[in-house]
Formats: sequence, structure tokens, C-alpha cells
Amino acid sequence: MQPRMFRQAAQLRARTAIRAGCSSRAMASQSGENFGKGAEMMHLEHKHGAHNYHPVPVVLERGEGVYVWDVDGKRYLDCLSAYSAVNQGHCHPHIINAMVEQAQKLTLTSRAFHNDKLGEYSRFVTEYFGYDRVLPMNTGVEGGETAIKLCRKWGYETKGIAPGLAKVIFAENNFWGRTLGAISSSTDPSAYEGFGPFVPGFETVPFDDLGALKAKFEADENICAFMVEPIQGEAGVVVPADDYLQGVRDLCTKHNILMVVDEVQTGVGRTGARLCVDHAGPSAKPDMLVLGKALSGGVMPVSAVLTSDEVMLNIKPGQHGSTYGGNPLGCAVAIAALEVMDNEKLADNATEMGNLFRSRIQEEIDNRELPIVELVRGMGLLNAIVIDEGAEQRWKENRAKATTAAAADGDGDDDHHHDDDDDHTLAWDVCLKLADRGLLAKPTHGNIIRLAPPLCITRQQLEEECVSVIVSTLQEYTAQCQ
Repeated sequence: MQPRMFRQAAQLRARTAIRAGCSSRAMASQSGENFGKGAEMMHLEHKHGAHNYHPVPVVLERGEGVYVWDVDGKRYLDCLSAYSAVNQGHCHPHIINAMVEQAQKLTLTSRAFHNDKLGEYSRFVTEYFGYDRVLPMNTGVEGGETAIKLCRKWGYETKGIAPGLAKVIFAENNFWGRTLGAISSSTDPSAYEGFGPFVPGFETVPFDDLGALKAKFEADENICAFMVEPIQGEAGVVVPADDYLQGVRDLCTKHNILMVVDEVQTGVGRTGARLCVDHAGPSAKPDMLVLGKALSGGVMPVSAVLTSDEVMLNIKPGQHGSTYGGNPLGCAVAIAALEVMDNEKLADNATEMGNLFRSRIQEEIDNRELPIVELVRGMGLLNAIVIDEGAEQRWKENRAKATTAAAADGDGDDDHHHDDDDDHTLAWDVCLKLADRGLLAKPTHGNIIRLAPPLCITRQQLEEECVSVIVSTLQEYTAQCQ
């Protein structure tokens, strides 16, 4: 039997062939196992790479703005943006030019020596976000690890917690990476099962529950920090109550606990402001900020932790670092990426286009045109469509009946083949259909489709190539869920 991704790729191409007037059976007989240029590339990845991802079966080779193209030349509207790393649009010329110019001069010195870009970048990024100091890193999860080390060090050196007892509190259903530190704070079994023992000193409380956080703070004097996402992206774009972040700020201040906000996915304009926490107002400003992803416009890994003198200067030489952190190439790219955000007013566009997207989808829900959709939620251009669990169950039952009937009829066409995997959900099937129609998205947590296009998307692109495609696709599934 072919690996699942090849069968799914075959299904996508077969649907295209049907629209062109060819049967899937005839197409398969003409091409055998060769379902396009991407098949060989997926095969090589499957054969020689780790099987730690489950991608939508498309193979991309080029990107520009809101679009990407696969190796067969098909164009797609990218509604994932590399998990919000490509806020400025794919291969933005200002960012690429800055990268090329710097790459021709100097790319890496390590922190054994100074370079001529780190000071400029440090001043730029701290003034841009309003903090005293920055500690530059590479990936988002490195930023999270760095933040925890800083918080623990502050807890011992400044707050006076006894050695080895400092605790960091996280929100349930958090996601900030897959290192041992990150999964030690996770409540998702798929992240932590089989990887213990875990880092001690981490505890969780329910997200968007100020009462639970208050009780936790009051019960333990050894807490040095609370680390939280302002919107839980990987959990399904879960937006807290309007007063949550201000409430967190007030509790942290009262109990002398550092408020750490993880804006790796929500920051740099994604939700309609420079930072998602900005929506709560200036009085909710966190003590520490973690950034990544769009800090480089998706060009290379660049992350950062920003905080005050009081917290940052507890770290001394030799206690933390990174060979690539603060490299001149990354510094030049990050400055350019943030310049694009302001020059093109992308946060404002995220607000306008996000409001339009949710209102259009909500209209269809209110008019009962999308009975399989439970709700649409989000902020700016970080949004999610939640598939109704009852519709999901009916779809699975109908799908099982169709599989049984197809097997009885001896029908082996790709269009009628269904995987037996438990993780094949209605949301996943919808995303395959969307890819077939030129829109890329991916489910999270089973029944939730996350939608986050580049912030440069226009009204016409949003309405004609995003909303209309999503609505018509979801409507087609209504009959399958009855």
C-alpha cells in the first residue's frame, strides 16, 4: 500500500484531472505511480527524513506576497503563513534585499566578537517595542527557554527565592515548542508522552481563569513567573476575555511575579497591533516579551527576549548564549522586517481584513448556510473555523459506510479511497479539498481549521480567493454530514 501522503497527493491530482474531463482511473493507468513532480520529492522526504510531521500533500517551490506555487506550477493562496512567520508576505523585496546586501558582507561572527549590526539592531528593537534590553536568539522555542532562565535567575538573585525552588506557571493547552523544557509545561499528551522525565518547577493553571491564577499565586511564594500566550494559537486560536491580560498584569504586580507574554505567533502585527497584548492597553505591559517567527519575515530564524534592566542584567557572561544569536545577517533582516510592518501599515490591514473575514463567515453561519460550522473566532488575521462535533461524527459514520460500499463494489479508484487513520478528520478532509481549490490551510486539535494569511492580503483576494472558496467548500460537506 502507498504511504498515505502519496494517496492524498494522488487524490488532489485526480480531482484536477476530473475537472479537465479525465477519469481518475484513466489518469492512474496513464501515469502509474507518478502523480506529479512532487511525488518523488515527497518519497525522498518520507524515505530519508524523520516522520515527525503530517503535511498537506503539496510540494512548494516558490512564494511571493500571499501566494505560493508548487513544483507543478499550481498557485495557492497561503492561509497559514508558516504559522504566522510570513506576516509581511513571502519573499518581501525589502527584507530580501537587506538579507542579500548583508550576506555579501558578513553573516556570522559568533558572540566571541562584536559585529557592526548587533548594537544597531538592539537599539532599534528595544525602542520599537518599548523595553530596556534584548537578548537575541534564533528560534521561538529558544526564546521561551531563554525567558525561563532569565525568570529563574531573577527569582533567585532579586526576589530571593531559595536555590532550586523557583517555579514558573503556564496556562493549560499552551504551546511554545517541543524541547524538553517546552513539553515539560505541556498538557497535550501528543507533545509529552514517551519523553520523560521532565523539567521540574513547572505547573499549569486553566487559561483565561483569573481565579485559578490568583489561588495559585496566593498558595506559593516560590513562583517567579507566569508565561502565557495572549491568544492560544496552536490550541485553536482561543481568545481570552477582554479583561484577562490586564487581570494577569495586576496579579503579577501584586505578588511580585514576572509576567511573560509569548508573542512568537501573535506578535508583529498578526492580531492588528504591534503586539497582541497591546489590545489590553499600556497598563497591561508585560515584564518580559518573547518574539520570533515574523520578526524576520519568514526569511531566517530570528527570535528575541525583551525585558528590563532589572531582569536582564542578572545574566552574566558565560551563563547563557548562542553561536548564531545576534548574528549580523539576522540583525539586518529583523530591522528590515519591522520596517515593512510600519511602512506598509500591515497591522491596520490585519484589523480591517480580519474583521471582514469573521463577519463574512459569521453571516453564513447566521443564515444557516454552514451548518457544519460551530463558530468562527479570532483577532486580526489570526482566525479559526471550528467544525461542529456532531457534524464530524456524522461525517465519519457516512464515510465508513461509503468505504464499506466501495469495497463491496470492488471500486479501487483514488477518489473513493479512504484512510483508516484515526487522525483523518473532517477538518483534514476539508483542508485537502481547499488545497485542491488553491487555498492552503491546516487543522489543529482535530476539528479546528486555523486561517492566517499574510498581512498584506487585499480585500479582493480575501473575498474572492479566501472567503468564497472556504464557504463553497464547507457547503459541499453539508450533505456528507446529514
